Amino acid sequence: MPRPIILGVVGDSAAGKTTITRGLVRLLGEEHVTHVACDDYHRYDRKQRAERQITPLHPECNYMDIMEQDFRHLQEGRAILKPVYQHKDGTFGAPVYVKPKQFTVIEGLLGYHTEALCDCFDVRVFLAPPEDLRRQWKVQRDCSRRGYTTDQVLEELDRREPDSEVFIRPQQRRADLVVSFQPGDRSDQAHLDAKIGLREGLTHPDLSPFVDDNGGLSLTERPHEHSLWVPGDIDPARGSEIEEAIWDRMHFASHLRSERLGEFTVGTELRRSESLALVQVLILYHLVTARAAVSLGGEGTRNDKVPEDASVAQAAKV
Repeated sequence: MPRPIILGVVGDSAAGKTTITRGLVRLLGEEHVTHVACDDYHRYDRKQRAERQITPLHPECNYMDIMEQDFRHLQEGRAILKPVYQHKDGTFGAPVYVKPKQFTVIEGLLGYHTEALCDCFDVRVFLAPPEDLRRQWKVQRDCSRRGYTTDQVLEELDRREPDSEVFIRPQQRRADLVVSFQPGDRSDQAHLDAKIGLREGLTHPDLSPFVDDNGGLSLTERPHEHSLWVPGDIDPARGSEIEEAIWDRMHFASHLRSERLGEFTVGTELRRSESLALVQVLILYHLVTARAAVSLGGEGTRNDKVPEDASVAQAAKV
């Protein structure tokens, strides 16, 4: 069996990591995906962190060496005994035996903190929403799901800010896609604009035919990075046309087609976002093309890991 394809989704707390990955896991099939949270590798529980005045964003608050070892084992197709951190009460549970499947999705705070960690990923995504939006999301999540008060969440955000600046945000430079959802003209969750930095670590699908001045995509080209802008109020028909073009580039994965990309929940209400759907299908493109390349005997599709047989890489990009 070919080695697993590893997706990393890194960003600060409440940056939208779970929202991005949930749709991808549903599309790939939960039976084909192993999910790992970097939070499970915390060194201290919530009470111990408070006593030591350390935040979970600091590398010294995490078993970075064990994280590197486990991620490498997963990349090699080997099972791990994964620790478990329980957000509900901030304590640790019993470790669980985890076997890698076709795809592994790893999300968390410090996934790209070291070169050894970065080398484990086939696709690296970093989420970087504006700070005021992230703070809003964190208050909503931690108050509704984790039992905090608004004042407690805001105080914790302020306490974490120095570590966010030093340890979390700098990881953007190691990502292949940097995604920033931002309030658009309609200023609601279903119509957030998406700014996507496309880095040269991967070869991205050409979306220039869809760039226009009439509510379509905007593309800015710079050395080493292209910046793609997806308006939150893009016409659904136009969004579907762009998705279709990306699907055509991965025709070998047509069995994954689903109308459920772009779905998210607000409370118990299910909604859909065109910009979220486009971000997810871009990430999916890189996952399935990497899978195809590895299945054909290559190392993957990363430009910094050129396969010995260039035809293998080309076959995966057809």
